[in-house]
Amino acid sequence: MASHGLCPSIKNILLLDSEGKRVAVKYYSDDWPTNNSKLAFEKFVFSKTVKTNARTEAEVTLLENNIIIYKFVQDLHFFVTGGDDENELILASVLQGFFDAVTLLLRNNVDKREALENLDLILLCLDEIVDGGMILETNGPLIAEKVTSHSLDADAPLSEQTLTQAWATAREHLTRTLLK
Repeated sequence: MASHGLCPSIKNILLLDSEGKRVAVKYYSDDWPTNNSKLAFEKFVFSKTVKTNARTEAEVTLLENNIIIYKFVQDLHFFVTGGDDENELILASVLQGFFDAVTLLLRNNVDKREALENLDLILLCLDEIVDGGMILETNGPLIAEKVTSHSLDADAPLSEQTLTQAWATAREHLTRTLLK
């Protein structure tokens, strides 16, 4: 990952279930070059934090020279990782923005089943928060608004649509073509 100088950067954002399995993850750093190393890191972080009580507010820990801010809600575990020289308050604001946006997008029903049913929205949410490790937005309601505006815009170019929306658009165009 290229150094951004004084700009704070994020190494990864993880959303794991209550067993430490992936729900949604996004890596922005080359610290974990293979999928196996990413899975090992997720398992390590989960095993070190699972016994803590991070349900009411976010907790901070330093593991393998990484600052990790995390919060648990029902059967979901939210994690934001930064380098050991990053500001914990900035990392915490990224975590809070992610959590607030997910809460709004899932209509206050934050659990694994609902998250998996709306995985496309959560992945769009990650894209709105961080790009290439650089923080773009930390305001949860604004992130959720941007994500929902993406999913409602049927006339958007195919490159800006989710896969499901692109299939629906293609099906609609094919139907119109066949009916002419």
